Amino acid sequence: MLGLLRLSIKWFHSIVIPLAALFVMPAHAELRIDITQGSVKPMPIAVADMSGKSSVEKKFGRDIARVIATDLERSGLFKSIDRKAFIQTTDALRSLPRFGDWRVISAQALVQGRTELVPDGRLRVEFRLWDVYAETQMVGLAYFTIPDNWRRVAHIISDAIYKRITGETGYFDTRIVYIAESGPADKRKKRLAIMDHDGANHRFLTDGSSLVLTPRFSPELQEITYLSYFGNLPRVYIFNIDTGRQEILGDFPGMTFAPRFSPDGKTVVISMAKGGNSDIYTMDLRTRKVSQLTFHSAIDTSGSFSPDGKKIVFNSDRGGTQQIYVMTENGKSVRRISYGKGRYATPVWSPRGDLIAFTKMHKGRFFVGVMRPDGSGERLLYEDFLVESPTWSPNGRVLMFFRQSKSTPDGKGGGSRLFSVDLTGHNLREIITPMDASDPAWSPLIP
Repeated sequence: MLGLLRLSIKWFHSIVIPLAALFVMPAHAELRIDITQGSVKPMPIAVADMSGKSSVEKKFGRDIARVIATDLERSGLFKSIDRKAFIQTTDALRSLPRFGDWRVISAQALVQGRTELVPDGRLRVEFRLWDVYAETQMVGLAYFTIPDNWRRVAHIISDAIYKRITGETGYFDTRIVYIAESGPADKRKKRLAIMDHDGANHRFLTDGSSLVLTPRFSPELQEITYLSYFGNLPRVYIFNIDTGRQEILGDFPGMTFAPRFSPDGKTVVISMAKGGNSDIYTMDLRTRKVSQLTFHSAIDTSGSFSPDGKKIVFNSDRGGTQQIYVMTENGKSVRRISYGKGRYATPVWSPRGDLIAFTKMHKGRFFVGVMRPDGSGERLLYEDFLVESPTWSPNGRVLMFFRQSKSTPDGKGGGSRLFSVDLTGHNLREIITPMDASDPAWSPLIP
């Protein structure tokens, strides 16, 4: 079976070749992590350096293995075994694993492979995932790519391993856009920036000459919307990350958040203020037709579509305090779903459709939490001085947000950084950025 996988960062093709299993499966329980059962003990996994003949191939093999190990460990579901404990060498692994050597160091799974620069200049990367105790191959694939994209191949391999062991789609072959902040508080410079999910391949998309806010990813394409101020007028842009093409969606007086896309990417949901009143609208991106959904004297903001496009969640103070409401895509059947103590804001529907993420303010503290679409099962995942802007991984298992620290009386502190946390409230991780960061948006898997 031969399939084509387009890696769109450099617009090239990678051939994915399944590698035949080398052993008959013995009687053994399937190696699996059940991530639906809350906090789980990380699975010990050995990620060996990929072999290669030349020094250049060996370096690619080492670098790819390290990215895979880091990806898996950052998920909180795997514990990468220190390479110093390995008994079987990389060269010896070019034939077959000596499974006893890996059981001795408590590895339950083993990743090994090799890299090769082929005559046409491409890099061939082959990997195998082994169940150490069953002594059987779980998955094996080979990729052809241009050498500059070795890191992306590593993320794709991490996704394949994650999916084979958990049964869930991975999220490593993704990107994050966010607002990079620098300068003093009264002259804050805000630039649109993008990076891989782990902080690598960082680059700026805007130069900081205009204030930019709240980027949002399209669920279908590598496109984002973001809000920028042209003079004092809020203007919304659509930006294609791969081509660099940018277009103006429109000028929207009174807008404070960029629109969010519908699941099919053809519509956006917008909050606009007219006559001192803020309501929820949708815009058809093909016709630019705007439709008003809410007609209330209250402040209605932060709309987000459900994955099937049939409902919209938003926040409103129509009940006296800021709370979360759900309505149909045409603005009908509005109902409140949040009833806990405090004020609720920035609701975002999970890609899986099973949960809604939100921020909550209560007694001077901020929280990131989740609840079911009917408002039941509220769980607070993280608390701090100020946390904002939750965004979902494409598999709906991890949330990213930004955390701002408290300023000291002498004006120090107050910086903001990006963090991720899983749905159990465990595995808090900082995503390292070169400067302060806010308003993250997580991409879908790269096509």
